[in-house]
Amino acid sequence: METYSLLREFADSWMLLVLFLFFTAVVVWAFRPGSRGVHDQTAAIPFRNEDRPAQPEEARNK
Repeated sequence: METYSLLREFADSWMLLVLFLFFTAVVVWAFRPGSRGVHDQTAAIPFRNEDRPAQPEEARNK
């Protein structure tokens, strides 16, 4: 059996199963109950420094 056929057969069977199991594990890990706090903190990153007023253009150039 030539190398291409062997690798193609492996990719069509076992590798497909491995990648499907990996994908399922990542989805389960992302939506686990304990990750809610981490996702909320990550979603709030753009708003962390909102309490400071924006500096005028002249103050930034000095």
